[in-house]
Amino acid sequence: MNRLKERYVETIVPSLIKKHNYKSIMEVPKLEKIVINMGVGDATGNSKLLDAAVKDLEILSGQKPVITKAKKSIAGFKLREGQAIGCKVTLRGENMYNFLDKLLTIGLPRVRDFRGVSPKAFDKFGNYTLGIKEQLIFSEIEYDNVVKVRGMDIVLVTTAKTNAEAYSLLSELGIPFRK
Repeated sequence: MNRLKERYVETIVPSLIKKHNYKSIMEVPKLEKIVINMGVGDATGNSKLLDAAVKDLEILSGQKPVITKAKKSIAGFKLREGQAIGCKVTLRGENMYNFLDKLLTIGLPRVRDFRGVSPKAFDKFGNYTLGIKEQLIFSEIEYDNVVKVRGMDIVLVTTAKTNAEAYSLLSELGIPFRK
């Protein structure tokens, strides 16, 4: 069992039950999935850039990413409907906890001038979105093999009903929120 999942079961669940007065263990919010999305807008001109992004995302997540396509045509961006413009991967279970552990212990501490993540990036359903400016913060990605430095969106989907519940869950899991 992953150490983050173990900590969730042994210490976080009892702590959240006490804090939010839940009557059952099933009420306690949990991390449902993590979705990592890389937008590759330049892929309209050069398809090799999309292949490089897919390879980077596969190295990071340990899963094969899905290529996302444009939903509608936008002439200003030289974009046609159905054209490949990015890739995403959905992590659940063991892979999800492994990636979150990697993000918290290796990734975020390597961000330049890091003061914590914004506590305002919750949607009203208890999900948290985190933007990362470059994929180089992860140690698996070798600088020499990078075609282009890219950012990514990481969405932490929880079963929490409110942002306050999600905030307490994520801060217990170790997400370093800005004060």
